[in-house]
Amino acid sequence: MVCRLLSCFRKGSSAGGASHERNVTADMIVEEQRHGGPLLVELFSSQGCTTSPEAELVVSRLGRGDFGLDVPVVVLAFHVDYWDYMGWKDPFGSSQWTVRQKAYIESLRLDTMFTPQVVVQGRVQCVGNDENALITTISQAPRFPGPTFQATFQRPTSDSLQVSLTGALRTKVDSQGANVMVALYESGLVTDCPKGENKGKVLSNDFVVRKLEKLCTVKDISAKKTVTGTVNFSLWDGFNGSKCGVAIFVQNNTRQIFGSQNFQLPGSI
Repeated sequence: MVCRLLSCFRKGSSAGGASHERNVTADMIVEEQRHGGPLLVELFSSQGCTTSPEAELVVSRLGRGDFGLDVPVVVLAFHVDYWDYMGWKDPFGSSQWTVRQKAYIESLRLDTMFTPQVVVQGRVQCVGNDENALITTISQAPRFPGPTFQATFQRPTSDSLQVSLTGALRTKVDSQGANVMVALYESGLVTDCPKGENKGKVLSNDFVVRKLEKLCTVKDISAKKTVTGTVNFSLWDGFNGSKCGVAIFVQNNTRQIFGSQNFQLPGSI
């Protein structure tokens, strides 16, 4: 059973939203579209939801390439906090991720927030623990050329990480603009859950977003123009760079994704 939170959102299709591509248009040819960059797959999940652990397993397998899809993916798991009242406070849950999911619910014209939910390219969605629906949703999502950023990683202090990026978006951006976002995520997380809906279970989580920052906002630029910027992440207790990665994605103001890229952190960081 999917955990649902009834809300007064606008009713509409449960499979995704209308495509509004006025703000950012892809500068691509047919061959590039067929062999485009990765798709961004976002899971909204909670350790307080009975069906989220199953979705976490499906998405972990997806990120590892277990399904043998022809389409590359960048996977991010956002843990929401609205199930914390059920008896277990998700240690990775955040109201920031709840707000992010609510924005998708509105842009996709859904009437209910629920977990586990997967959103692909900010345009189509499905129930996260339905493997067949996930594969179908991925196959239907539009692809765009991935950015060509080069990344440099530094540790200015013991509790901070600096990520410097330079490269082309490979997506033309018009005057309405788009944000280039950078997510720091962690995999290989294991949690004993002594309370709540998953009481007594050992929960495994991968691709868990720990931090999300905006690299820059771009307007009126060509697909080939070089973009440069730096983000600084504050780190958490027990940070282990070998378990972490960085994802970059371009998102317009209607929540649609126009390219993404992924980096593993260097072992020496």
